[in-house]
Amino acid sequence: MRKIKEILRLHFEQKLGQRQIARSVNVSQSTVHEYLARMNAAGLRWPLGEEWNEARLQQALFPPGQASARAPQREQPDFVHIRQQLEQHRDLTIELLWQEYGEQHPDGYCYSRFCKLYRCWKKQQDVVLRQDHRPGEKLFLDWAGATISIHRDGSVTAAPLFVSALGVSSYTYAEAVSDQQMANWLKVQMNALEFYQGCPQLLVPDNTKTGVTRACIYEPDLNPTYQEFARHYRVGVMPARPRKPRDKAKVESAVQVVQRWIVMRLRHRRFLSIREANEAIGELLVDLNNRPFRKRRDECRASLFANVDRPALQPLPAERFDLSLWSQARVSIDYHVAYDGNWYSVPYSLTGQAVEVRSTPATVEIFHRGERVASHLRSGERNQAVTQHEHRPKSHQAHLEWPPSRMLSWAASVGAHTAQLVQRMLDDKPHPEMGYRACLGVIRLAQKYSAARMETAAERALLTGAISYKSVKSILRNGLDTQPSQSAAPPRTSPEHENLRGPEYFQ
Repeated sequence: MRKIKEILRLHFEQKLGQRQIARSVNVSQSTVHEYLARMNAAGLRWPLGEEWNEARLQQALFPPGQASARAPQREQPDFVHIRQQLEQHRDLTIELLWQEYGEQHPDGYCYSRFCKLYRCWKKQQDVVLRQDHRPGEKLFLDWAGATISIHRDGSVTAAPLFVSALGVSSYTYAEAVSDQQMANWLKVQMNALEFYQGCPQLLVPDNTKTGVTRACIYEPDLNPTYQEFARHYRVGVMPARPRKPRDKAKVESAVQVVQRWIVMRLRHRRFLSIREANEAIGELLVDLNNRPFRKRRDECRASLFANVDRPALQPLPAERFDLSLWSQARVSIDYHVAYDGNWYSVPYSLTGQAVEVRSTPATVEIFHRGERVASHLRSGERNQAVTQHEHRPKSHQAHLEWPPSRMLSWAASVGAHTAQLVQRMLDDKPHPEMGYRACLGVIRLAQKYSAARMETAAERALLTGAISYKSVKSILRNGLDTQPSQSAAPPRTSPEHENLRGPEYFQ
């Protein structure tokens, strides 16, 4: 509509024909003819006054409610329903939706017009909020889709590629790692912060499991290890919304640039280690960050970083983050927590409770409701129980305070017969541990009866062959230890007579 005045000027002032006017303003001749006819019908005369702006002129030539005779009315497609169907069914095509639309409206739009109208409608719906970045505020993080091939021992492994970019300058960092687990996820971020020589205010990662325990648009749950990492570097973590890559458009663009200008330039090289690959990546990073922008030839990522982002970054902490991993666990019935193939004890009162385990290469710490309840040196072996004695209940401590050597030492202090009795109790069982309880029962009897009676009862038990806790208890309870013991009768021998044959007979 902004061409109406120009058409009228060329017609009335320049005296050009309709074809010439159409070619000059790039419209059809029928449009020129229609505008001139509408002006005559509206009773307007040239020149128009200054008060006739484009909006007033359009309203005069095209009054509300008057439709063009050249534009037939057709039933408009339900674009909202079309979009919902396309999002819900992955294999659904827009051509099939157009066919269904044509069945309901035979005089509707043709396929090309149908597609064009849908694209125009969708473009109006998918408007994008332009992000205004402040210097040193956000560092965007992501894993690239491309990988670096590492040739080692006759096999080829794909090394994931980490990429980060600052908000204002798009200053880019990239590094290849062996995997995307927590240790490497934190390591590459530490290396990135040291590359930038400072810390931003916010880290904006994707919803990777190593960083976000539970993804949510409004309140995502961060991994405890990642939270501790953020506290150490005094930064906040604001994960992008799930399935919203535009929230971190800076790093999405940086990933594309890294894949085109680094990965593709290294596609013919053969790397034998990740370290060798990162050396090559570092060399190309310098070139990438110093390449001039296409629309600002006098600036590049490196210069913009030095002038804008770098002065606004916070200083790095004095020490690197001590890599620690957090995990959830539940205390088993034996008041131990299973972690990394071993078992670590906690106070027995926490049996059945949910706890958090914080591990470093040297230690394993266990927390309950934010308070540390146990700390152990990390075991380098497998299937080992690491137990602190004070974590056991009193009864377990008392039980374990009497090993076989201590039992025998106590029995010897009471007397020789008691020591012999305890030794027989341990020896008569298929496994010595099976006799522990019986020996502990005898030790408890000694707390009730005197040492003299214990020694006498042990002697009587040995003579009668009653080598058990119940027998000793019965002897003491019934006072049998106070009665004189009957000495063993001498063995009976047969008298000499002529019917006995000696060994000589059988020779």
